[in-house]
Amino acid sequence: MDPYFHYHEPFSSFSYRLYEERYINDGISRHFNYDAIITGTSMSQNFKPSEFDALFGTNSIKQPFPGAGYEEITQNLARALTRNDSVDTVLWTLDYNGLLRAYDWKQYEEYPAYLYDENPLNDAPYLFNKSILYHGIMPNLALTLTGSPGTTMDEYSSWERECGLQTILYSYSRDSLSPTPDSTYTPADDANVRKTITDNFVTLANQYPDVTFYIFYSPYSICYWDALCLEEMFEKQLAAEQVATELLLECPNVKLYNFFDQYEIICNPDNYSDPCHYSGEINSQILRWISEDTGLVTKSNYKEKLRQEYEFYSNYDYESIYK
Repeated sequence: MDPYFHYHEPFSSFSYRLYEERYINDGISRHFNYDAIITGTSMSQNFKPSEFDALFGTNSIKQPFPGAGYEEITQNLARALTRNDSVDTVLWTLDYNGLLRAYDWKQYEEYPAYLYDENPLNDAPYLFNKSILYHGIMPNLALTLTGSPGTTMDEYSSWERECGLQTILYSYSRDSLSPTPDSTYTPADDANVRKTITDNFVTLANQYPDVTFYIFYSPYSICYWDALCLEEMFEKQLAAEQVATELLLECPNVKLYNFFDQYEIICNPDNYSDPCHYSGEINSQILRWISEDTGLVTKSNYKEKLRQEYEFYSNYDYESIYK
């Protein structure tokens, strides 16, 4: 059965349940047929490869890593690009709230590393694993024996959650926020941002000059910007964005997008389930924007975009959101 595709591609006679991203993503990149990759954190989970393919003429796979830092996603992309020289397109979310983190920041410490390497001698945890038997093989057998279809790539890792201001407020409290002591953008912050973006985006893009990397800053809700202002981190975040943008614009095969001026989306809480996560409809809209080059950042317009961000979000009436 090989439920995580460590050894071979899926058999057409089986129905497979695609789940547990950190177990299955490496197998997808090893053995699926594709020429494009959609990847990122949970901000990429609701992308539909079928929509991407229709707009860009590709044959894509989706590889989300919920809660990941930049390094984890970059390492997976590097493995995929090494194994498949047919890839010429990558759609990649750049989580805006990760710009000031360490280059190797991670939320998860334990990974199934035995699935990621080329060493068959350490595969015992995969071959003799009760959890994989119960949660991987048996559900696939059940789907196959009952004639049920497997998980499509559009359905893989996607979610539907209630959205709206009341839902956002379950995970967001203005009263708990206060100014951050280290709200000044320092030389140490600058060095950190440069290393983070260079190591996790620029180096890989330069290594594969024939691949087009569509990278976009994830468009969070107005509540996220409210929190930045309450914590007095807004100007520091913009400084980090400017450095990251300038580094990425030096890569000729990177097309960088910024949707922070899509105010009808960002300022409508009905599009969000928490301060950051947008609904699947927004993922579809992002694909259309990118296909039309809406929000494209260039060397000639990025400073004006930063100025507009500063003017809009520093002067927004955040109190009005909650009335």
